[in-house]
Amino acid sequence: MAVLEAERTRGVHKDTTAVISGGVEEAEPYTLDYFLAFMEESRDLRIELTSEGELIIMPPTMTKTGRRNVKLSARLEYWSAAAGIGETFDSSTLFRLPNGAIRSPDACWVEASRWNSLSEDEQEGIAPLCPDFVAELRSKSDRLSTVQKKMREYMTSGAKLGWLIDPISRRVEIYRPGHDVEIVDDPSSVSGESVLPEFVLDLKGILE
Repeated sequence: MAVLEAERTRGVHKDTTAVISGGVEEAEPYTLDYFLAFMEESRDLRIELTSEGELIIMPPTMTKTGRRNVKLSARLEYWSAAAGIGETFDSSTLFRLPNGAIRSPDACWVEASRWNSLSEDEQEGIAPLCPDFVAELRSKSDRLSTVQKKMREYMTSGAKLGWLIDPISRRVEIYRPGHDVEIVDDPSSVSGESVLPEFVLDLKGILE
């Protein structure tokens, strides 16, 4: 546990998410190899890596957020299995974005040809791609500005559609690359548009 012991001397962000710099004295950014080593020693933690090399330790999912998450993922997977044109991934799945960040959306989907183009090792590890569709479900511990920044990062990294689902304000922010964010107040459902053809997410039990 040498890596974890070293982390106890490092900084913690004022948000409920811990943000750790790579070097104790010089705050050097983390490398991919260090991230993988930390992940291997910290299997019980949910972690991400920013493009600046900051390690993010995310808090555990609380009960109601967990229920919302499973409804979101299950409804997306039900559509995906029937459509047969891509693959769904849950909130524990890591992706390495083109800018070097390693992120785990709350739910996401990758078009079949992109997934199948990956090698077996890439599929078994941290896939080097940004999903075509991403969804983030805001919890009470999330700063809205932090989640919005992640959504913008997904869009500049190749995502074609993104939803920031915010039960706190009862609204959905819809992200599309090259377009202004569309904010929909208290919707009953949201459309997957051409990215997720014929998919309409019922927000009952998710936005409530």
